[in-house]
Amino acid sequence: MQPHQEQKPARLYSLDVFRGATMFLLIAEAAGFHEHFYELTKNTVFSGMSEQLIHHPWHGLRFWDLIQPFFMFIVGVAMPFSLRKRLATGSQQAVTKHILKRCFLLFLFGVLLHCVYSHTLVWELWNVLVQLAFTILIAYSIMKLPLKAQWAISFALLLLTEMMYRIYNPGDPYSRGDNFGTFTDLLTMGKTNSGHWVFINFIPTASHTVWGVICGKILLSREKKDSNKMMYFITAGLIIVCAGLILDQLNITPVIKRIATSSFTLISGGIAIWVLALCYWSIDLRKNHKKWLSIFAVVGTNSIFIYLFSETVGIQWFRGFGMIFTQGILAPLLLSEKIILVINSLLVLFMFWYITYFLDSKKIYFRI
Repeated sequence: MQPHQEQKPARLYSLDVFRGATMFLLIAEAAGFHEHFYELTKNTVFSGMSEQLIHHPWHGLRFWDLIQPFFMFIVGVAMPFSLRKRLATGSQQAVTKHILKRCFLLFLFGVLLHCVYSHTLVWELWNVLVQLAFTILIAYSIMKLPLKAQWAISFALLLLTEMMYRIYNPGDPYSRGDNFGTFTDLLTMGKTNSGHWVFINFIPTASHTVWGVICGKILLSREKKDSNKMMYFITAGLIIVCAGLILDQLNITPVIKRIATSSFTLISGGIAIWVLALCYWSIDLRKNHKKWLSIFAVVGTNSIFIYLFSETVGIQWFRGFGMIFTQGILAPLLLSEKIILVINSLLVLFMFWYITYFLDSKKIYFRI
């Protein structure tokens, strides 16, 4: 991953804001805000709100469960824009080489992050970057196909997921501790995740990236009117969300984020399409480029960099660095430890944000 200086190309500002807001929430978690706010508000009137910033333990859906789908969907939306730009200055072969290199680096960074988390060498494939490496490859391999074919393949991936889980454990396919996902984890890593996350999630969640590619192509299309694009997004999102809700409500397939069941993938993917439509309508179509939106947009300009930075140096150094000041200043005021930790997390989040603001102001962007 090399830094370079460049002028930002013309792009959809709504996509920058959507990506930046998603990354802002991710680095807020790395800053410690989610966990400390949850502890501070436990058993209070705000506990329901703080729970939305924590993943659901199994069957159910919370706001925080949508963030990874948003991230993978946004990558897909950006791919047609990036492809058009690269084909303007290079060949298809060069683009393919770049995609393969990028996916390899994402995979490598994802594996290395688990080594950082564990403070030792480990072979673990549960990180979102590892998942993203595979979903990008799948989405890129079918980018040239007609939209209908891409939709069909994305649904086939969900059907494949259903089949694998049901064939492996017909009696209880979505068991918390004995399912196809845990089986593949034992085969590939020799271990399972204590939080019940599974590596094979990249198969169903590849649909998120594929749907992002489809939406990106539609946004680039000059043949469709803006009103038709909006109708397409709203309708597609509605159909996908309803399909997921039906699977869950009829007890066919439960909504489970940790193993990315088809019902979860459908609901979260449909919501991602709706959010993109809302951002596109409210920002680009209405020319609502409010200055405060740049608070989020600048985070998205170095999304992979700030994610890696916050998850490594940020967690290990910045939290402790911030506590020197927050603890030193606020403890004598007799504020509780829980309040101090929340304030410290906000300070660390500001430091993360300022790094992205500084890099963007200097036109420095880290690309892989």
